[in-house]
Amino acid sequence: MLYHPDKHRDPELKRQAEQLFNLVHQAYEVLSDPQSRAIYDIYGKRGLDVEGWEVSTAFSFGLGMISVGVDATDLFDRYEEDYEDVPGGGFPHVEINKMHISQSIEAPLTTSDTAVLSGSLSTHNGNGGGNINVALRRVTSAKGWGEVEFGAGDTHGPLLGMKIFRNLTARCFVTAQCGLHFSSRGVRPGCTTMLARHLDKNTMGYLQWRWGTQSSMNTSIVRDTKTSHFTLAMQLGIPHSFMMMSYQYKFQDDDQTKVKGSIKAGFFGTVVEYGAERKISRHSVLGATVSVGVPQGVSLKIKLNRASQTYFFPIHLTDQLLPSAVFYATVGPLVFYLAIQRLVIRPYVRAQKEQDLEKHRESSASDIARKRQEAESAVLLMQESVRRIIETEESKMGLIILNAWYGKFVTDNSQKHERAKVIDVTVPLQCLVKDSKLILTEATKSGLPGFYDPCVGEEKSLKLLYQFRGVMHQVLSPEGEALRIPKQSHRIDADT
Repeated sequence: MLYHPDKHRDPELKRQAEQLFNLVHQAYEVLSDPQSRAIYDIYGKRGLDVEGWEVSTAFSFGLGMISVGVDATDLFDRYEEDYEDVPGGGFPHVEINKMHISQSIEAPLTTSDTAVLSGSLSTHNGNGGGNINVALRRVTSAKGWGEVEFGAGDTHGPLLGMKIFRNLTARCFVTAQCGLHFSSRGVRPGCTTMLARHLDKNTMGYLQWRWGTQSSMNTSIVRDTKTSHFTLAMQLGIPHSFMMMSYQYKFQDDDQTKVKGSIKAGFFGTVVEYGAERKISRHSVLGATVSVGVPQGVSLKIKLNRASQTYFFPIHLTDQLLPSAVFYATVGPLVFYLAIQRLVIRPYVRAQKEQDLEKHRESSASDIARKRQEAESAVLLMQESVRRIIETEESKMGLIILNAWYGKFVTDNSQKHERAKVIDVTVPLQCLVKDSKLILTEATKSGLPGFYDPCVGEEKSLKLLYQFRGVMHQVLSPEGEALRIPKQSHRIDADT
């Protein structure tokens, strides 16, 4: 009603009202249609420009891993007599003794069928091999799916397998997997079945039975909460039987820092592990784990997750339990990370953010100019309505917006020029007052009538000075938070 052209007699206001009324009409047509609204909710305005929403058959990359094993035992288990004839005593010998590379891609065929292509290459001490697998997965119902797999490689020969997933109840599901490995020594069958159940909101229980070349039975309890992750597992099998317990604490910080520790004991010996991981950029997580065991010795494992790719570097330091190896494996990565974080990562992330922000400003400059013009037109059209609202509110000592500013507030006197990133939104907010109340949802405030974004990509706030029942109130509301006024907590004391 505010933007209806017939409400305005002035030719210029009538023209501006027609433009805004058309925008409102387009929005109404989108939001009133369930299909268009669903597309807009997921993809935004650009999604509405796509003609036809058929099932895409484009390939998408799945998980990938690159693992590089390093033998650095010569750093701590060095025999001096081996270097007596070498000038200067020689340098410790560090070598890469194994590598593994794997990658998978998925291709949706229909709404219920998906093809998965995966492959891997491995080498260890000069001997290598690889395999390639093709799987076809079909979602049979809302409760389950099935998968058929075909593979070939020089490590196990042809492979034929099948996997089934099924929800038994709302709290319980089962998976079953069986396969046939064909080789020159005959056919090797294998089968794995797992039953899982939700014990409570954060706890899962698992029972697993594996039959084949390495038969075993395994049971585990996993509890995952917002601040911690706990696992207790026990396995009876041939050739390995063990008990394992691990705990991970999750810090509630922006870098998603986690510290973890575990102990595992069985017929093969005992292993104690401890480590940490932290988010170092938007898509990257870096972690390090120290492994101390008998008879395995001491190892340092470094892992970098970059989007869907994992880079893993297990470094074997010594076959013995040497305190010096444990000390350097613990302190070395920590000192190296702090140095890299300060000298490389932080400057790079800061420069990347500034570069992305500048690109976003340049690409959206014309759009921001258009929205600014629309906001200014909306404010002009609101004047008469706002005058009537103020008269009504004053007559009953209701809610009067005295001053309202939206944007980035800078208190540093050395950056006064940045105050230009704040816009006056007194009129638009007064126009939203109804029955002496103003209610704003958690959505971005730049989309409100009469608003626009004065500082794209930067943190913004809404600052209000208002009067209610003849008393002054003030509030600063961060972007993305709901706001409801008036409130007693916003009241300004007379002696303030």
